[in-house]
Amino acid sequence: MSTAGPEIERLIQLLAKLPGLGPRSARRAALHLVKKRDLLMAPLAAALQAAMDTITVCTVCGNLDSRNPCTVCADPRRDPGIIVVVADVADLWALERAKAVNARYHVLGGTLSPLDGVGPDDLSIAALLTRAHDPAVSEVILALNATVDGQTTAHYITDLLTDANVKVTGLAHGVPVGGELDYLDEGTLTTAVRSRTSMG
Repeated sequence: MSTAGPEIERLIQLLAKLPGLGPRSARRAALHLVKKRDLLMAPLAAALQAAMDTITVCTVCGNLDSRNPCTVCADPRRDPGIIVVVADVADLWALERAKAVNARYHVLGGTLSPLDGVGPDDLSIAALLTRAHDPAVSEVILALNATVDGQTTAHYITDLLTDANVKVTGLAHGVPVGGELDYLDEGTLTTAVRSRTSMG
């Protein structure tokens, strides 16, 4: 039994499709938007329309932006010799929020996953190889998740880059900053021990 008109129910259904929002959270968000129509709903609708009209995929790296090449690729202060490879735009944004690296990026569009039918041709690997063979590029950082699919993808790309004149590196895995050993899983602890570094 519906408690609101079809327009509000449609709004709730669409909000519930967003990550992190279940049906109850979507209902609360919809109610808040409806109550604050002038302050929130109208600007949100305008921002969504503007994003739909202007957001595009960067033809260089695969980032999402309102310009092409994207803001990152167009920034002359970035080190053109380093390409950070990420699986998804969300990973690129996370690294940028952390201000972890001042380099260029390459978004693969996912990771290799035979069980899900994702093969090399489904990812932006060919474009990465072209970019990595540019004489200006000296290092490719594989910033992929420490999952089976992420590491499979990293190994696959590493093999393909053997003939490129670049250093291929990966992110360190192990004990997080502020982490307590007692709370870490066995896989993380094992990787941390194997990847130990000199303290001196």
